[in-house]
Amino acid sequence: MMTTLQIGDHVTAIYKTGKYIGEITNTRPGTVLVKVLAVMKHPRQGDLHNPNEVDVPLFHERKALAFREQTNIPEKMVKPFDGDIPEYKESLITAFQSLQEQLRAEETPFATRSLETLAAIQPEYERMYKIVLQS
Repeated sequence: MMTTLQIGDHVTAIYKTGKYIGEITNTRPGTVLVKVLAVMKHPRQGDLHNPNEVDVPLFHERKALAFREQTNIPEKMVKPFDGDIPEYKESLITAFQSLQEQLRAEETPFATRSLETLAAIQPEYERMYKIVLQS
């Protein structure tokens, strides 16, 4: 399956509940090391094992992978990418605000709690990347 992907190739990669555009920096059987270049979909908040549930032992706060952060991703979650790679900061803003809009439309306890967790990580994004996110 991965015979067509090589080090240096641009790919999309799904990590937990986030989706990224990145560059392959290493490969091993079953795993691809990807350097993050842009965020396509911001990770959802909460417990991965109990999706859409609020009453869980730990409601996880998930940040997007950082610019140029490298992470090992199962090869089945990595696909070739052919297109323009957006600038990381702009892609983060778009992905973050898209998730906020989606959650606002849901009007559920899970959505409310997720919006609270996103509000908690927003100042860190703004400080770290010198960006402004709408609340």
